[in-house]
Amino acid sequence: MSHRQILEALSGLLLVLFVAMLSSTVVSTALPQIIGALRGSQSQYTWVVTATLLVSTASTPIWGKLADLYDKKVLLQAGVTIFVLASVASGFAQSTAQLIAFRAVQGLGVGALQILVQIIMAAMISPRDRGRYYGYLGGVMAVATVSGPLLGGLIVDSALGWRWCFFIGVPFAVVAFALLQKTLRIPHVRRPDVRIDYLGATLIAAGVSVLLIWVTFVGENFAWLSWQTAAMAGSGVVLLAVAVLVEARAAEPIVPLDIVARRNTALAITASLAVGMAMFGGAVFLGQYFQIGRGYSPTKAGLLTFPMMLGVFGASTVAGRLASRTGKVKPYILAGTVVLTAGFGLLATIDHQTSLVFIGAAMFLVGAGVGMTMQNLVLVVQNSVRLHEIGAASGTVTFFRSLGGTVGVSVLGAVLANQVADRIADGLRGLGVNPGSGGGDAGTLDIAALPAPVQEVVRAAYGDATGHIFLISAGIAVVGIVAAAFLKPVTLRDSLDLADPPRPAERDVPVAAAEGRALSGS
Repeated sequence: MSHRQILEALSGLLLVLFVAMLSSTVVSTALPQIIGALRGSQSQYTWVVTATLLVSTASTPIWGKLADLYDKKVLLQAGVTIFVLASVASGFAQSTAQLIAFRAVQGLGVGALQILVQIIMAAMISPRDRGRYYGYLGGVMAVATVSGPLLGGLIVDSALGWRWCFFIGVPFAVVAFALLQKTLRIPHVRRPDVRIDYLGATLIAAGVSVLLIWVTFVGENFAWLSWQTAAMAGSGVVLLAVAVLVEARAAEPIVPLDIVARRNTALAITASLAVGMAMFGGAVFLGQYFQIGRGYSPTKAGLLTFPMMLGVFGASTVAGRLASRTGKVKPYILAGTVVLTAGFGLLATIDHQTSLVFIGAAMFLVGAGVGMTMQNLVLVVQNSVRLHEIGAASGTVTFFRSLGGTVGVSVLGAVLANQVADRIADGLRGLGVNPGSGGGDAGTLDIAALPAPVQEVVRAAYGDATGHIFLISAGIAVVGIVAAAFLKPVTLRDSLDLADPPRPAERDVPVAAAEGRALSGS
């Protein structure tokens, strides 16, 4: 494809990616108001985010494998349709339970959009040139991440109300659907021997879901050492162990174990898992920190996250172009994990009175680290597999990154909830209020409804507890540094597909000729 044809096709693909990212970021600053309006709790706050991540995570390898078997364009349009219907339903939710359920369905569409965009780009553009176009992708990610919180804040602060945070993505998705129909022309070779590993897909989705549900509730609803933990964690591990056995024997495995076992793929997956846990797990609570911990409006909270998005945009654009120019990606991945860790290390020191300039600088480092690592880790995997495996390989690495994000949000959300509860209890006792008596319902996220002295206790609790979860994020990011350091240096190929290995007959020709010359010479 020519540069112009690629850009035309990218118009719909990038808009699809924008819509998928907007669905998460536009809600981030509005969530405190949404949960407050629906009378939800801190654990439900986490689940509104986790439900989407859980389903998108579990479905990612399935969408990736389907892309190797069926028409990628049709699959992407199906994902857009699911996303639109779930977004409309989320906007009409009447309770937090309904909202969480509709967000879970929305996650099915988000999983399709995020992975299929990468797969289709890989089917159009060689790995060497892909870094250049990933700069555009990084730009869209940055715009969606910057504009989402701002847009969410403006919507919540306006007469439209929080429900439009879910409706706002619908027109963009409809336009994206039309653009894909008009501009995307990607060949599809029909395979008569298509077999879908339904059993493997079901086992993977069930095992991951059970473990993530356990991670969300453990420590708050039941103890780490309890029969509930044994039942849930044990059944999750057993389901995944059986899934591995099924995948090893399946003709068309959802997660190809031979690809996962390769050195660079395994290390890229490990690094993606760490980056996902650190990034999603930490960043999702920044909006809550600025609003509840610091008392800013949703609009101002969105503006305050701008340094992180600037880091994502700048680093992804520069690193992508340098990767295309040099053909090397490991230096940028390693540098990105170091910068990411440093950013979270700085954020680990914040409390409810920390300078906003300091927080902005730390967020910029986090964004720059994400921009240098996220897509380049996918590129490492795509560069090492054949074109007909690109869907499963991309789906696998994205699956583990999303899995890391889901686990990160669940674990850090549980840690934050426990920290906040303890700090609020201490603060209420300092005011002479018995925490067991309700303390004016200090556990609610509807801060405006609380008495002024209790508001101060709650804000200080959230502001001071947030730094603790960033310390955990920094520790997780260190794992990414180790994995990136052991990556085998590779040069990105210029071709769409790997070269075919020489056939046995072709390898024997030179040998036979040499033997013939030797015989004639003797």
